[in-house]
Amino acid sequence: MRVVEASDRVRRARVCIWVTVGIGLAIAAPWIGWWTIALFGPAGLNLAVLELALARSKRPERWAFGTIIFMVCLFAAAIPLTGGADSPAIPLVIIPAAVAPMRYRGTVVVAFVALTAAVLIGVTVGFDPAGVGHDPVLLLTGLVTLISVTFATWALVEAEMQQRDAAVLDPLTGLLNRKALDVRILELEQQARLTGASVALLTCDLDRFKHVNDTHGHDRGDAVLRSFAYQMRKALRSFELIYRLGGEEFLIILPGADLEEGTTIAERLRKTIEEGEPGGVRLTASFGVSSAAGTEVIYARLFKAADRALYEAKEAGRNRVVSTGPSPGRDPEASLAPAG
Repeated sequence: MRVVEASDRVRRARVCIWVTVGIGLAIAAPWIGWWTIALFGPAGLNLAVLELALARSKRPERWAFGTIIFMVCLFAAAIPLTGGADSPAIPLVIIPAAVAPMRYRGTVVVAFVALTAAVLIGVTVGFDPAGVGHDPVLLLTGLVTLISVTFATWALVEAEMQQRDAAVLDPLTGLLNRKALDVRILELEQQARLTGASVALLTCDLDRFKHVNDTHGHDRGDAVLRSFAYQMRKALRSFELIYRLGGEEFLIILPGADLEEGTTIAERLRKTIEEGEPGGVRLTASFGVSSAAGTEVIYARLFKAADRALYEAKEAGRNRVVSTGPSPGRDPEASLAPAG
């Protein structure tokens, strides 16, 4: 969940680092060799593969882990080729570990630091022991910088995460809570009035969830909710936000979506849950969808319409999507999209 949530933040940092390293290599090429520009290609390809994996893989954290390892190895490979103990590539090996705290928690960060330190020592001492013995300052500076920068980043990220978690996240699922919803709704209403953009609301309820608790116990029920939250977050884009309203009731906000797009997304989410078996339990979900644009984006009205549509979905047999409300080019009457 942390890997998925941090995707946008890390993407911006990653692009900035990639561009900065590229510019630095281009400027330094007359001194260190133009062949070093070749590092740029594999690094870019690696990042492109990661973007696809984050969107499609069931275990995105493993792909992100592999990407960081690849970058460490790529930069480390340049050290013996550009001077060994005096290589200007030594500081570059620090970069992947320094961004690891943005995606991973403590034990993984420590593992990255230890691995990076071992690689750094291996490619300097292993390939140029005489150079290290003569002047170990650059290697020592690299190791000190590695530990200092990574742990400083870790401390800052953890403090930010703890503060945010305590304020706006549901402790069981990690999803946003009602407090976070109140703030976001005001922003969306103001933006819609200024831009005329549309907003879709999806209300979601897990079908017969009480039966899961009664049959498998509350611990299993909690596991189902956590797995459900993970699957939903993976299926949504970063700007599409999901909130836990309480129990097995959830709300999804889709900025820029009209009724047709909101219904399509709701149907995709319904299939995700039906096929995903969250927590190892066969489970379905029902959805209600409403949408408005511009000055008509008023949360109370949108939520009431979506909640009414959700009730219709439940009454119609569950495991389906019902949409209601006016949308350009569509019949303003309620429409039913049954499962299958």
